[in-house]
Amino acid sequence: MDKPPLLYLVHRIPYPPNKGDKLRSFHLLKHLAEHFEVHLGTFVDHPDDWQHVPALDQWCASAHVGRLNPVVGRIKSLTGLFGGEALTIPYYRDRALSSWVRDTVETQGIRQAVVFSGAMAQYLEGVHLDRTFIDFCDVDSAKWTQYSESRRWPMSWLYRREGRLLGRFEQRWAERADYASFVTRAETDLFLQGVPQLGGKTLVVENGVDAEFFSPVNGGVSPYEAAGPHLVFAGAMDYWPNIDAACWFANEVLPLVRARHPMAHFHVVGMNPAPSVRALDALENVHVTGTVPDVRPYVHHADVVVAPLRVARGIQNKVLEAMAMARPVVVSNASATGLRGMVGLTHEEAETPGDYVAAIERCLEPKARDMGQRARDLILNAYAWPAHLSAVSQCLTA
Repeated sequence: MDKPPLLYLVHRIPYPPNKGDKLRSFHLLKHLAEHFEVHLGTFVDHPDDWQHVPALDQWCASAHVGRLNPVVGRIKSLTGLFGGEALTIPYYRDRALSSWVRDTVETQGIRQAVVFSGAMAQYLEGVHLDRTFIDFCDVDSAKWTQYSESRRWPMSWLYRREGRLLGRFEQRWAERADYASFVTRAETDLFLQGVPQLGGKTLVVENGVDAEFFSPVNGGVSPYEAAGPHLVFAGAMDYWPNIDAACWFANEVLPLVRARHPMAHFHVVGMNPAPSVRALDALENVHVTGTVPDVRPYVHHADVVVAPLRVARGIQNKVLEAMAMARPVVVSNASATGLRGMVGLTHEEAETPGDYVAAIERCLEPKARDMGQRARDLILNAYAWPAHLSAVSQCLTA
């Protein structure tokens, strides 16, 4: 039986799955391809990703991949100041993609669409479909509002404006969609505070993890030469919350840890480190790796994995991956929101520098090995991708 055609819009090419949002959009693509003939509209915003465009043929009947230059995008976004709209919207506005969407929907007889990331909903304007599903993932508007609290004027004003206007955009498109989803119950409840009448069509679709790929048996050879303990923070290091977390931990927490464990090392593992992150490499016992061929050895051989994000929305994929590899994990209160499990049994939580020191101490105790195994058991039982994503296909085929 032929699969029905479906439009899938993603703000960044969903392959390879090497960072948080691409992990979710990739697994959603794989899941949709099992049930639909997928027609993908997306962008490449980094030159390295052009080599991966041909791989999309494995899951897509057709694909339009536009070029998104971040510098040009920022210039385009400024038009939002004069048009009274959130800057995020013109950043992702592209005439060629809009034309492709309209033509593809008409020529392929597409009646259903899945949108990944709220900003891409703008491409459904004027397009007639029977059913639409928007995966907002996080409440991005709330993230901008949260950013404003740590900025000085005029950026504080600009971020508050972005949060307010993007929030209106999110609510308007959630009202127009048939279904909307968020990555945690906390994010869903936060969104519904402004539009409680949408509760009947808003659902939680949690993240998952490939527990076979991220398994202790695939930990490889240790990349660490010096004595430990070795503390690891992994993630894309051009993402502001990760930048803030890495710098804060290196400057505020690590010295306190080293006062008790002089040989402690802090490893910042992730692609595209910002200048402020690269500068951390000059600090004693801090190591900034940049892009690595495989993050698993760094995670598997870490004594403790930390996720010290002070600004966070939704469940962090890197936390789930570390737990899948049976490592003791210390997460910030912000990035633990919505995380299943129990503090002290499957993971530790912390907020202040002192909290982190105490939590790391507990993770270094011999009994923490049991915590790592309980963490992996939690992943195997509660964080399988297919189980979560089935909700999307069920909404589209109901």
